Amino acid sequence: MTDKFRNKTAILNPFVQHRGFLWEARTRILVCYTALMTGFIVFSIPIFSQLALNQVETRVQGDLNKDIKYFDSFIKQQNEPKNKIELANIFQKFLLRYIPEDDTFFITMIDGKFYNSSPRAKPKPLQEDSELMMRWAKMTQHEDGVFQTNDPSIGNILYHCYPVTINGQVRGMYVVAHTTAGEIAEATDIVSVVIKVLLTVLGLAFILAWIASGKILAPLRNLIATARSINEIDLTQRIPVKGTGEMAELAETFNAMLERLQVALVSQRALINDAGHELRTPITIIRGHLELIGDDPIEQQETIELVIDELDRMSRLVNDLLILAKSERSDFLQLEILDIYVLTQELYHKAIAIAPRNWQLEAKGRGLIKIDRQRITQAIMNLAVNATQHTLETDTITLGSLVKDNYLCLWVSDTGEGIQKADQQRIFERFARGSFSRPHCDGSGLGLSIVKAIAIAHNGYVELESEPGIGSTFTLVLPLKSF
Repeated sequence: MTDKFRNKTAILNPFVQHRGFLWEARTRILVCYTALMTGFIVFSIPIFSQLALNQVETRVQGDLNKDIKYFDSFIKQQNEPKNKIELANIFQKFLLRYIPEDDTFFITMIDGKFYNSSPRAKPKPLQEDSELMMRWAKMTQHEDGVFQTNDPSIGNILYHCYPVTINGQVRGMYVVAHTTAGEIAEATDIVSVVIKVLLTVLGLAFILAWIASGKILAPLRNLIATARSINEIDLTQRIPVKGTGEMAELAETFNAMLERLQVALVSQRALINDAGHELRTPITIIRGHLELIGDDPIEQQETIELVIDELDRMSRLVNDLLILAKSERSDFLQLEILDIYVLTQELYHKAIAIAPRNWQLEAKGRGLIKIDRQRITQAIMNLAVNATQHTLETDTITLGSLVKDNYLCLWVSDTGEGIQKADQQRIFERFARGSFSRPHCDGSGLGLSIVKAIAIAHNGYVELESEPGIGSTFTLVLPLKSF
C-alpha cells in the first residue's frame, strides 16, 4: 500500500485509524480479565459467607456437645440423687465448677420449673416465663435444636437438653444454650475483611494485568509499526523476534511473509526490467523501419516481412512470460496418468522434427506417472530446441527416460558446444544466455526458465551436466507419487 493510498484511506475513514481507547486489544483483554475476576469475587463471597456461617454453627454444636459430655461425666461421678434436694445440690456443684463460654448459658430445671443458671443474666428468650423455657420444662428426653428469634442482637439459639432421672422418672433438666449473634458478628467481620482483601487484590491484579498485557501485545505493536513503515520501495523492515510462544511465532511468520513479498517484488521488478529491455529492441526496429519506409514495393515488402518477424518474436516473448506467470497458479497443471514408455516414444517422435540432427532414443522407462502431458512435452521440446541451437547437423542429440528410486528421469543430451561452469546456474534465470550462445540463436532467453518452472510445479527439479566442447545433458527429475 502506498503512502498516498494510506493517506486517502485515513481521510475517507478516519475511524479506522482512531477507533478509540475501548477498541484497543489491550483494553478489551483487561475488561474481559476484570469481568472474570469480578464475577469470581461476586460468586465467591456468598459461598464464603455461607461456609463461614456453617463453620460457626459446626463449632458451636461441637462446644455444646462437649458441655453435655462434661455434665454427663460429672453426674455419673455423683451418687444417684434420691430426691430433688440432692438433684439441686448436684446442679449447684456443677454450675459452680464449670464456667460457660461467652454467649453460652447453663440452665437447670427441677420438676418443670426453673432452678438456676450460669450466668444468671440471660437474654429475653431465656427468661423463666419465656416460650422456650416453658417448652424445655415439659421435655422428658434428649433434644438438640435451634430456636429462631427476631432479635439481631441475640440471633438464633442453639440448645442441647439433657434429662436427669430420679428413681426412673425424669425430675430434672440440664440445658446448654448458645446465642449466635456474637458468632455471626465475628463471621461477618471476617467476611468483610476478606471482601476488602479481595477488592485490593482485584485492584492490584487490574494494574498488573494492564502492565502484563502491554508487554504481551508489544510484538503486535511492533508488527503494526513495521507494517505501516513498509511500502513498495522498502520491504527490508523486520520485526525482532524475542523468546518463544505465539507472539514469537507470529513475528517469525510475519517476517517470513515479508521475505516472500520482498523476493516476489524483486523478481517482479527484474521481470519488468528484463521484459522491457527485450521488448524495446523489436519495437525500436519496427519503428525505425516504418519511419524510413519508401514507395518502392520491394522495399515495402521487405519492411513488412521484417516487421512481421519482429512481431512474431514479441508474441513468443509475451507467451513465454504468460507461461511463467501461470506456473505459480494452482490450475497451471492438468494432471493425468500416463504410461512412461509411450510418453517417451511420443516425445522422441516430436523432437526429431525440430531440426536435422543425429537423433537417438537411448532408453525408455516403464511404469505409470501422474503428470501434465502438455507441460512435460513443452519442457522436453524446449530442451530439444535448445540442444539444436547449440549443435551442428552432424552432432548427436539423445532422448531417454528411466525410473529410479520412485523418480522419473527424462533427459535430453547433446554433443554440442557445452556450457561453462559459471553459466550453468545462471542460464535458468529469465532472459539469461550462455557465454557460448551462437549468434543465430533467436530464443527469448525464457526457455530454460519455463523448463525449471514446469519441473517445480510437478514437485521436481532440473539437473544439468555439461562440459565445454563435449556437450550437455538436461534431466527432468519428477517424483512418481507427487500427487
